[in-house]
Amino acid sequence: MATKATKASSKSSKPKSQARSTPASSTSRVEQARAAAQSAVDVPVGAVLEVSDRVAELVEPFSGRTAAQKQLKSYGTQLRRTVKRSERRGATARRKAATEARRTRNKVEREARKRQRRVETTLKRNRTEVEQRVRKAIEVPTSRAQELVDQVGDQLASLR
Repeated sequence: MATKATKASSKSSKPKSQARSTPASSTSRVEQARAAAQSAVDVPVGAVLEVSDRVAELVEPFSGRTAAQKQLKSYGTQLRRTVKRSERRGATARRKAATEARRTRNKVEREARKRQRRVETTLKRNRTEVEQRVRKAIEVPTSRAQELVDQVGDQLASLR
């Protein structure tokens, strides 16, 4: 049938746009459909074979009692190692976080003490300055008043 289709397509003198509907192009469509159908069947079959191989790999260590015990012991060892590794990493992270928190706390406390000292020093300086100003403010009028009292006393003494 394919030979008749090729002969018919070679004898046709139709333009290219009409040549696509010849029996030869329908044969290639059939081939494409056949290839697609084979691919559609081959993929699931290949997947089943792959799964089968993997199951066989999983089951193989458990084929005998001693092999199964050995494999289970190996799994236990791997699990213990993994848990220990996780524990070490967790402990390291915890220690690192605690150290960082301690450093931060010390830094904040140090800064607070520094600021407190600065405030106390400024307060003491301001207090001393204010006390001196108050003393001066009190002494000047007091000394002036004393001078006036002395003058008045002298004048009274001279009158007597």
